[in-house]
Amino acid sequence: MAEFSIIDGHNDTLLRFYQNEDVNLPDFFTEMVGGHIDLPRAREGGFAGGFFAVFVPNPKRRIDPDNMPDLRKPYTSPAVEFTFSQAAAQRQVADLYRLEALSEGQIKVVRTADELQACVDSGVFAAILHFEGAEAIDEDLNALEVFYQAGMRSLGIVWSRPTIFAHGVPIAFPSSPDIGPGLTDAGARLVKRCNELGIMIDLSHMNEKGFWDVAALSDAPLVATHSNAHAICPISRNLTDKQLDAIKASDGMVGLNFATGFLSEDGAWDSDRPLDIMVRHLDYLVERLGETRVGLGSDYDGARVLDDVGDVSKLPNLIAALKSAGYNDDLLHKLSHQNWARVLRKIWKD
Repeated sequence: MAEFSIIDGHNDTLLRFYQNEDVNLPDFFTEMVGGHIDLPRAREGGFAGGFFAVFVPNPKRRIDPDNMPDLRKPYTSPAVEFTFSQAAAQRQVADLYRLEALSEGQIKVVRTADELQACVDSGVFAAILHFEGAEAIDEDLNALEVFYQAGMRSLGIVWSRPTIFAHGVPIAFPSSPDIGPGLTDAGARLVKRCNELGIMIDLSHMNEKGFWDVAALSDAPLVATHSNAHAICPISRNLTDKQLDAIKASDGMVGLNFATGFLSEDGAWDSDRPLDIMVRHLDYLVERLGETRVGLGSDYDGARVLDDVGDVSKLPNLIAALKSAGYNDDLLHKLSHQNWARVLRKIWKD
């Protein structure tokens, strides 16, 4: 058993199953070739579960963590058609529940903070159903109600492209996140209904105007599940000091993204770099937000990550680096899972 149980703020493992015909759901229970997450490697690395993203890919472009775009040229993606989005989302939600059924009790899709904590305590792998972008939700929010009843408890209003609700931030380096307009009227209604239902709103792909629109409307803690410090890596996807201060004031949360392009000062996708750059971002986030508002948000199976944390079995390398940097066990337990449990308990209604 690993010393620390890690709840992770973001992975794209469902997308890996969706867009790879040679990867099947039963493979999750064996040590798969490639990818970042499967159950045996999760057990080895202390990966206790996390947010499983439902992401609608562009039908004309496959997301490949080993072939990331040159961020020195702003990367934008066109809007995705609603009917396609609904079909893609439904397939991925179904796959998560198929995994739960195949696991024979080893995996549980959690809907409450008590269920999450019980999984951590008992060693059951916890999966939180998250949507990375609201492309599969209609303007009248009918689909929101259905997906909520199906277990969705976390929603990113946008990925890095426009929707009927808001504009996602184009990914560019170096760049401010202040690119494009904020929430639409439909987006404002979506924020309010998420608050009413107790759905966590993820701000990781929101541009700056959208961020401040949500901050003004929402009565819940502000959360960015997989973002880093813009002061260290000035990419549009990272959070400025002003945004971090707002998250702290709301008693919210930031999960550290492991993607090399969001960590490195030069914005390069070079995975052969020391874990010091992750420690530096965590130092900065803890200093800015406080010890109870920082966690991990790997982006596993969705981005190129550092070699030393190249899959979930290698997470103890990060823990060791943090220990060497002076992080004590109390803080490491907070960063690994307690802070996620805390903020979700504040947001979720049930």
